[in-house]
Amino acid sequence: MLKIVVGISGSSGVVLGIKLLEFLKKKGWESHLIITEIAEKIIEHETDYKVEYVEKLATKFHNNSDLFASIASGSFKTEGMVIVPCSMKTLAGVASGYSENLLLRTADVMLKERRKLVLVTRETPLSMIHIKNMERVTRAGGIILPPVISLYSKPKSLDEMENHIVGKILDTLGIENDLYERWE
Repeated sequence: MLKIVVGISGSSGVVLGIKLLEFLKKKGWESHLIITEIAEKIIEHETDYKVEYVEKLATKFHNNSDLFASIASGSFKTEGMVIVPCSMKTLAGVASGYSENLLLRTADVMLKERRKLVLVTRETPLSMIHIKNMERVTRAGGIILPPVISLYSKPKSLDEMENHIVGKILDTLGIENDLYERWE
């Protein structure tokens, strides 16, 4: 069974992580989830979802302080990891190799094992520090995927815009999907 790690960090846009988990569950992929403390609060604030619902979407939920979790080891095989949304604090931790919690440790594992690491960075405008951190992660093998909406498909709802971004995340991981209208 194919495995993906999903991290939800403390930034606006947690619904994108939730939609990604819903898709993975629907398709039968094994998902391993980490949610930061701030992200838990944002889930309650920004969405109508409860944290418990989000945790149950994953095959396995991991506590962010559990550095003994399976996903903290390079010997635990996965297809990759997505941090969605990825706060600038989390980006800075990944860029500097500061693995103080499970989310950052697992991202570090993805880079050292040369597995896909997709950071859906959520901040605007960007400072030079943010841009330099994105560059560092990119040079280390990570993929920066800001949740930028596309207008060529003439989206009629927020749901269509969110699906487009989740579809782009899945494309980056090499996972087939039909969540958005593709350019012809």
